[in-house]
Amino acid sequence: MRVSIIKIGNSQGIRIPKAILDQTGLKNEVELQVERDRIVLRSPKQPRQNWAEAFSSMAKHGDDKLLDEDLSGRTEWDTDEWEWR
Repeated sequence: MRVSIIKIGNSQGIRIPKAILDQTGLKNEVELQVERDRIVLRSPKQPRQNWAEAFSSMAKHGDDKLLDEDLSGRTEWDTDEWEWR
């Protein structure tokens, strides 16, 4: 499919047909990247997507323990209760 590049203020852009947006699942925001001679549009990544479910599952299966349980280097400062003032 060919589309025209149009002037939008001081920039230029294209109109993406609704059928293309429906097929790709792109919504209100995209990531834009240049790869060689191509412009690539992707759905934005959500870095912490599904973390709550993953942590809940870890706790349910007892897999939420500290990886570094060697706390022999702790001092009194580490163990005493304290509060911000």
